[in-house]
Amino acid sequence: MAVDLQSIYMLASGGRRAMEQLDVTSNNIANVDTPGFKKIIEEEMYQNVPVNKGEAAKLLTFPRFKETVPVLSQGSLQKTDSPFDFAISGKGFFTVLTKAGILLTRNGHFHLDKNGFLVDANGNKVLDGEGKPILLDGTMPFSVTEDGRVLQGGVQVAVLGIKDYDSVTPVGEGYYRGSGNRKKAEYKILAGYLENSNVNPVEEMVNLIEAQRRFDIYGNLIRSLDRINIKSVEIGKV
Repeated sequence: MAVDLQSIYMLASGGRRAMEQLDVTSNNIANVDTPGFKKIIEEEMYQNVPVNKGEAAKLLTFPRFKETVPVLSQGSLQKTDSPFDFAISGKGFFTVLTKAGILLTRNGHFHLDKNGFLVDANGNKVLDGEGKPILLDGTMPFSVTEDGRVLQGGVQVAVLGIKDYDSVTPVGEGYYRGSGNRKKAEYKILAGYLENSNVNPVEEMVNLIEAQRRFDIYGNLIRSLDRINIKSVEIGKV
C-alpha cells in the first residue's frame, strides 16, 4: 500500500520554513555592519488542517511563519566625530522621502546633496517635523541639538522629524514603514555618532547552521518516505 502523500507535503512545508529561516538569518548577517539595522525574526506558528471532516486522528499540522518582526532593541553607539553622522539614543526613527513614499530609518549617516538638501546614504531627503526636506547652506557649518533642532549660524532652520509607532514593518535596505498608532518618540540625538546594528553575528551563525541542518533533516526524511513508497508499491505488485 502506498504511503500517504500528505506526510511528504508536511515535510516539504517544514523544509520551506527552514529555507525561509535561512533567508532571514542570511539577511541579518549581511547587515551586521549596516548602521541602525535591526535584527529580523520570523514568528513561527502551526496550522492544523482537517482532511477528513475534522476527525482527531486525521488532523495534520503544517509549520509556517506568522509574520516577520524586527527586534527594535538599541544598538551600540559608535563615535565617528563626523558632523553628518547622527544616532538616535532611545525610541523613534528618522523620516526620509523615498520613491516608495515616506519611510523610517535608524541609519543616521547623512550628507548634503548638490542642492544643499540633507540626504541619507541612498540619497533620500531627510525630513523635518512637518514632513519637509531639510535645506542647508553648504558654505556654513551646522549643528544638531539633543532634541533634534538643526542650527546654522546660531539660527534654528529645522527640527528633525523623529517618529515612533506601535509597530514597524521592514521594507528593505534598512527602511521601515510605520503601522498602528503614532506615539511620542522618546529620544536624544547624538551628533558625531552612529548606531551600530543590533545583530549578534555569533548568534546568527549558530541560527544559520541550525536552519541548514533542519532543512537537511526534512530533505532526508522526504527521500526516505519516497523510497518506502516505492518499496510498498513493489510489494503490492508481488
